[in-house]
Amino acid sequence: MDTTNLNCVIIGASHAGANCAMELRKQGWEGTIVLIDADENLPYHRPPLSKAYLTLAEGGALNPLFAAERYEEENITLALGVTVTGADVTTKTLELSNGTSLKYDVLVLATGASAFVPPILGISNSGNVQVLRSSKDALAIQAAFKNAKNKKVVVIGGGYIGLETAASLQKLGGQVTILEREERILARVAPMELAHFFQELHTKNGVTVKTAVSAKKITQTEDGLLVLGTDENVYEADLVLIGVGVRPNVALGEQLGAALENGIKVNAHLQTSIPQIYAIGDVAQFHHPNYNRWMRLESVQNSVDQAKVVAANITGIPTTYNALPWFWSDQFHIKLQMVGLSHGYTDLVIRIEQEKEDCFSIWYFKDDSLLAVDAVNNGKAFVLGTKFIKNNTVVDKEKLADASIPFKPNTLIKSTTNVN
Repeated sequence: MDTTNLNCVIIGASHAGANCAMELRKQGWEGTIVLIDADENLPYHRPPLSKAYLTLAEGGALNPLFAAERYEEENITLALGVTVTGADVTTKTLELSNGTSLKYDVLVLATGASAFVPPILGISNSGNVQVLRSSKDALAIQAAFKNAKNKKVVVIGGGYIGLETAASLQKLGGQVTILEREERILARVAPMELAHFFQELHTKNGVTVKTAVSAKKITQTEDGLLVLGTDENVYEADLVLIGVGVRPNVALGEQLGAALENGIKVNAHLQTSIPQIYAIGDVAQFHHPNYNRWMRLESVQNSVDQAKVVAANITGIPTTYNALPWFWSDQFHIKLQMVGLSHGYTDLVIRIEQEKEDCFSIWYFKDDSLLAVDAVNNGKAFVLGTKFIKNNTVVDKEKLADASIPFKPNTLIKSTTNVN
């Protein structure tokens, strides 16, 4: 495929977009590549924003995805601090906020997602109410926390972003309260057992966790913020952090006329309903063949893997997306690693490593089929679980639950289809 005179424009320079640009060169794209992002910073790693980055003194340094020299070497044009203000799918033209226009032959939408801000009474009139999606947000949180008189923080939302941020600010000396509207934290993404473990972890480390409580009003006073909960208690705060989920950034896809459904809908090749326009990363709604369901994944792994697949398709190598999802979370001294998706599980097995503190794993099965594994401070369980899922291994659940039995493949396998 001769791509010498073709133009590829990628909108969004986070993990999906930046990796797509590099993969295009790696897979033989010889035309121009333009990478556009509203953020002025060199594309950087996002996961540390809610973890290590918040605990660094004076903001710390962003960890770039690729050095600036690498973009020059690969002849990739960076258009940073720039947004797309208009698009014409007929002429394949984009209008940019810097007053220029740009033609494309192939367009990749890696526009990500934005934090959802719930309609809490008074929220728009209150200062120091923050979300966390970018380095700018992280810097704002750092500044607000540094200048806070009492270091009191209310985190609205007990999902992973909320918990990670709560842990980081508590370690910095904050007095953190989490308000979670559901009956337990991590209600949408983890079983009761894991949720209880993390609630106890945060409580032991000084975080106050209030479940079945929503914020219904925020009031700005001379001394800070007052958050009125649905339990009728008032929580004082110097800083309120909103961590209740995200919404995919579909506005440009919608303007172009792409099909939408909880994101920009793509086929197995990650192509939108419009020829020569693709969508990847947090914004892409795709059908996962292994799980036989439509989904949109917010993870670094998904973004990087989809970047490779779409680069292959753009350069003329038909490729479908079928990667095994994995995620991680760091909170206090705990590293949680998750592989697979537990949706639809019929039973689970918990294995506790007796001689190691806070070391266990949760294995999710649909009948005899292993769907997913959550590994807490247990890298071995994460590695074994990944291998078992990839190979469709049938695991002996009784042996798995017995921590006296060695944690080795040959002691846990009942049968397998493709063990390496």
